Amino acid sequence: MDPSFRDAVYQIVAAIPPGAVSSYGAVARQAGFPRHARFVGRLMSQLPKDTRLPWHRVLRGDGRIALAGAPAGEIQIQRLSDEGVTVMRNKVPRRYFTDWSQPLPGPPPA
Repeated sequence: MDPSFRDAVYQIVAAIPPGAVSSYGAVARQAGFPRHARFVGRLMSQLPKDTRLPWHRVLRGDGRIALAGAPAGEIQIQRLSDEGVTVMRNKVPRRYFTDWSQPLPGPPPA
């Protein structure tokens, strides 16, 4: 996997604020690789257990928890609930999805 893609994905996921979510596909599009949603999922699944990256804020495009019923899915639901995100029947309503029309936070201009 291209390290620039990985780094872009990590930066984008880190920018998803608490109480908001995004989809694997939206993260891939933001990273400049619109057809790489599955690779975003793979990157999220390969993170170390003690990561500080908010992987739990990345969902399927329809708002469903990808790993519902699995231990990681239960952790994801708990973390989202702790941030005030409503999860009903393993699905998050559209109102919680990040509006990517706003610029990503980044380093201040030089």
